[in-house]
Amino acid sequence: MNTRSMIFTLYGDYISHYGSKIWIGSLIRLLNEFGHNDQSVRAAISRMNKQGWVQSEKIGNKSYYSLTERGQKRIDEAAKRIFKLKPEEWDGKWRILMYTIPEEIRTVRDELRKELVWSGFGTMSNSCWVSANNLDKQVYDLIEKYEIQDYVDFFIATYDGPHKNTRIVEKSWDLQEINEKYQEFIGEYSQKYIIDKNKIQKGQMTPAECFVERTKLVHEYRKFLFVDPGLPEELLPEKWLGGHAASLFSEYYKELAEPASQFFESVFQEGNELIKDKDYDVLDHPYILE
Repeated sequence: MNTRSMIFTLYGDYISHYGSKIWIGSLIRLLNEFGHNDQSVRAAISRMNKQGWVQSEKIGNKSYYSLTERGQKRIDEAAKRIFKLKPEEWDGKWRILMYTIPEEIRTVRDELRKELVWSGFGTMSNSCWVSANNLDKQVYDLIEKYEIQDYVDFFIATYDGPHKNTRIVEKSWDLQEINEKYQEFIGEYSQKYIIDKNKIQKGQMTPAECFVERTKLVHEYRKFLFVDPGLPEELLPEKWLGGHAASLFSEYYKELAEPASQFFESVFQEGNELIKDKDYDVLDHPYILE
């Protein structure tokens, strides 16, 4: 598992709920549980710092890293999508972004494409991106961020035929491939869930082991953010497995949540004098679903 990607997972599922700031020593200790060495952690966090996801702060002789505004925004957006069990109701409209970005700023075009995929847009045709979700704010934020006002046009429209709305879905996304990925996730994690639930109930899993498994679970499920556009229910095929995968993820997560948080807190507080006077309740973790 990529070190940088794992750090994002730890910030999203743990660190952001404890002030979003962590001592580098604690971060290294946590990632050691997954086989990442000190050097790889320092290199990854340094790269994230240069990319504007985190910021560093020196207190005494210790270095701390916290999320920037950009990093927190991305974490919040990811959490909202990861822990959403059901699709939002559709307003029946499509968001369409078209652009003609010149070759001399193709790096901007490449970055924009990555952002659009992350947000759940699909390509109906070359340089024509569509979404069934209300992503108006995200679109205008991207236009402002990359300063591409002169090169884009944004539409909110209804589809008037001659086919059904599902025709747009078929042209813009490969739902069969996404469904197969959900099937693989369900096949692997339904078995792991039963085994680990049994172990936890018998007291045969340590908090450290629960921490590792919960983090791996979130890390794997988070990958669907890059492939599943989160379409409304009306546009999904009959045998869509996204809901089944979401329910499995939720139940497995809740089973691991408390002992995993206990382990995280033990490592986090050991090297973070900043929070010694604070009392955190793991059961108040906003990611633990009702």
